[in-house]
Amino acid sequence: MQSLIIRQLDEILQESDLFFDSGFDLDLNPNFLDENSKDWLSEAYQELGGKSDYPLLEKLKFDFKINRFVIKYDDESHFNRYRSITLRSDIYGHFSFTFSQAYKRLCRTFEKDCLKVGMQNRAWFGSPMAKAHFGEGSDPGDFFDEGAPGWKLLAYNDLQMDLQSRLHGYKLIRIAPYETLMIGGRLQRIDHLLMSANDDTKAIILNWLKRKMA
Repeated sequence: MQSLIIRQLDEILQESDLFFDSGFDLDLNPNFLDENSKDWLSEAYQELGGKSDYPLLEKLKFDFKINRFVIKYDDESHFNRYRSITLRSDIYGHFSFTFSQAYKRLCRTFEKDCLKVGMQNRAWFGSPMAKAHFGEGSDPGDFFDEGAPGWKLLAYNDLQMDLQSRLHGYKLIRIAPYETLMIGGRLQRIDHLLMSANDDTKAIILNWLKRKMA
């Protein structure tokens, strides 16, 4: 479903007057990390139960870039207790992220949706890197002991994306499936709207995106 939503967003942007890049990759310069940034990453990594030195991404992948804005659509797997931990980082007090408060609430409310999509071994246990940094993990659905190393790595990498995009001079717009727009007299979720968008809905979504960049 996520790929369909991204394609729909791409079509909306193609029909707009905005100049954009689709599938934008940002190479990261580790020298941009100052001591505060290193401390923030280290603290979040340790709170997640990290077992060695905190890892650094070499590249960030965004769905779109519009001028100095970068856009990332987050599916249900991004909303859980581990992401809540990273959202408590001092990063979000030092920098202004328009999504951070809403994301904290969504992580508390929609972890059940994350469980629906994140119980498979590849999501729960994650990659070999997840195992190396966060342990073998508990049985899927069991949050005691080591919990879900795959979820932890995703939450930690989301934090890296938030921080590194800002350090590299970009403003990150995160889109959650649970965001709503008032259409036809009722609130409708953005993921549902994108799955069946007509011309009128596409125009409303485009204006919504533009407001995020205002």
